[in-house]
Amino acid sequence: MDIPKDRFYTKTHEWALPEGDTVLVGITDYAQDALGDVVYVELPEVGRTVEAGEAVAVVESVKTASDIYAPVAGEVVEVNLALEKSPELINQDPYGEGWIFRLRPRDMADLDGLLDASGYQEALEAGA
Repeated sequence: MDIPKDRFYTKTHEWALPEGDTVLVGITDYAQDALGDVVYVELPEVGRTVEAGEAVAVVESVKTASDIYAPVAGEVVEVNLALEKSPELINQDPYGEGWIFRLRPRDMADLDGLLDASGYQEALEAGA
């Protein structure tokens, strides 16, 4: 299972990649594999203010629907519109083309409260 070292992770299987003053958010390879074939993504509204841990989006697969949570507090500044026509991008490239939304965090330092790649790997091994 792929766990890139260039981003942060949550115990609920979201990843957060800092890019300038924003953070790109998606779900991990583990999460997309557990969900199975993704068939629909409910994207958040651009301009929405969210709190850390708040349900922001929904990913639906042939198996189930799963809430996607904001890794940190901030404002949604962009969504991946490609997922409306090609939700399978989440399965094909969860750490790249399958990103879900971009957030402008209230405080970039909040990312320090998330897991790094090795911490996420340990959480998975512990059954998170």
